[in-house]
Amino acid sequence: MSDIHLDSAVLAALQDVMEDEYPVLLDTYLADSEERLRLLRQAVREADAQGLRLAAHSFKGSCSNMGAPMLACLCKQLEEVGRRDLLDEAPELIEQIEREFAIVRILFKSERQRYRT
Repeated sequence: MSDIHLDSAVLAALQDVMEDEYPVLLDTYLADSEERLRLLRQAVREADAQGLRLAAHSFKGSCSNMGAPMLACLCKQLEEVGRRDLLDEAPELIEQIEREFAIVRILFKSERQRYRT
């Protein structure tokens, strides 16, 4: 697994804590992240800087908790864009977030395959 995209130490700790529920956690994160991406895009469409900031902050937290540091960093940048009401910068950052999430999703789905139930 690529430590550049996923922190294997965080995943190991999550596995230890979650035990048999670890696959459910992975599934929940992936589904939840799709909704968070939708909220980011919606906030930009609606020119809602506060909504963008809040959605980016929330996504940043879940990415950090799940050991996706690059994705969390991009979300932090987007959160700051929302905080400073610089919506012109948001579409490019969202594209970067979507690309990084596509990688993370593949890695998590691969991780999930190890726990077929």
